[in-house]
Amino acid sequence: MSILDKIGDVSRGASDKAKSISEANNLKRKILYEEERIGEIFGDIGKKYYKTRNEDPEGLKALCDDIDTRIRRIKKMRFELNGIRGYKICPKCNAEVNERFQFCGRCGARLPDIEDENFMGFDSSDLNSEGKIII
Repeated sequence: MSILDKIGDVSRGASDKAKSISEANNLKRKILYEEERIGEIFGDIGKKYYKTRNEDPEGLKALCDDIDTRIRRIKKMRFELNGIRGYKICPKCNAEVNERFQFCGRCGARLPDIEDENFMGFDSSDLNSEGKIII
């Protein structure tokens, strides 16, 4: 192997690393945007409820559906971000586990997979008090 081959390997490695960092930063930016928008929608819900509290709250359903959609997007983007970093988060004990494993080494729980039928499901416990999704 010549010196030029070694230099080429090093530059390819650096290029791949830069691409991963760029993808991770892009996902972080998108997640932040979605979280900020969820906070704004929660504010809109509060205002709308305050103004129409004695009326039919059907108008609030569209806002709640928008929040649900954004939470699903955040969940998927966080999963992709962790994949770029090379790990998954255990849903039971929150341990970081190598992405190659299917079960948590700490508690034995099955690790999430984006292909799972219930991957995009969530409940109200997935949100903290600021409207940020907890995964």
